[in-house]
Amino acid sequence: MIDGSLPRLEFWCDLQCPDCRTALDDVRALRAQYGDALPVELRHFPLEKHKHAYAAAEAAEEAFDQGLGWPFVEALLARVEDLDARGQQVLLEVAREVGADVEEVDTALIDGRHMLTVDADQAEGKAIGVTGTPTYVIGGQLLDGGTSQEGLRERIVAVIEAARAS
Repeated sequence: MIDGSLPRLEFWCDLQCPDCRTALDDVRALRAQYGDALPVELRHFPLEKHKHAYAAAEAAEEAFDQGLGWPFVEALLARVEDLDARGQQVLLEVAREVGADVEEVDTALIDGRHMLTVDADQAEGKAIGVTGTPTYVIGGQLLDGGTSQEGLRERIVAVIEAARAS
């Protein structure tokens, strides 16, 4: 590792997944513990059973382009039931709430400018063995939280601390 940096944490997420909302607490705790030294990257893995997850991933990518990705993701995950019930309108409401350019988010959903990013994430996720969400990849280890999130934060911390010690 260069300059004592910590390994990157990939958070494989479906933005309509209630378990990903719960997992966000772990991500927040890790950020609080390690700050900017821990790079956290959102990776998209929209599941077919969540009909608005793909559009949510596209909207999140547009929010990231506008510098508001994490606020958008956090606000959207807080409203997964609302997204399930009301669909894409919720994406625009969340964009407005976090201060994103709503027209640009709407246009991105129409023109599909972020489809390649979402498709690439999904393909890579399948290739490395992601089968559900939330899933984490850190230090070359895939940690599947789709079945149970019990003990995942502790396992992530163990990988970080081992990397820090080496």
